[in-house]
Amino acid sequence: MNVSHLIIGGARSGKSRFAQTLAESYKTVAFIATAQAFDEEMRERITRHKAERPCNQVLIEEPFELPATIIRQVGKYDVLLIDCLTLWLSNLLCAGKDVSAYKNTLLYALKNAETDIILVSNEVGAGIVPENALARKFRDDQGALNREIGDIVGRVSLIIAGFEVKLKEARH
Repeated sequence: MNVSHLIIGGARSGKSRFAQTLAESYKTVAFIATAQAFDEEMRERITRHKAERPCNQVLIEEPFELPATIIRQVGKYDVLLIDCLTLWLSNLLCAGKDVSAYKNTLLYALKNAETDIILVSNEVGAGIVPENALARKFRDDQGALNREIGDIVGRVSLIIAGFEVKLKEARH
């Protein structure tokens, strides 16, 4: 039985590092990255992350078609590490994609995946109400996505200052 794990937290909280540590316990890992390099700082960040990646991890860069990528990779690796859902959702919104359709397809892929999946996402609902409509839509969509994924995965962890707070633990 697969156990998927949602890891949420604020910016720079240590959630990616925590997810990476979990993934290191698996023999084969597909790291599915959703970031896009729109500026020099992001290009440098992506380059640095690639250099730090362990050699047992295959990198798959996919900014939009995350559900299809999950479906294609199931069974090829011991675990899929997806970092991050926040950038994926932002990519969809900025490209004018149908967020609801993509979300539903993602939930379907996660429910039916026969492999462990580690998902990283930002917790965005603890701050102030954004001042513009797009930012409010993003916040609302991200909160709903986190909640709906949290409902279907076996484990949910909140990372604060590098420390894990277990919110949901899989029952065997």
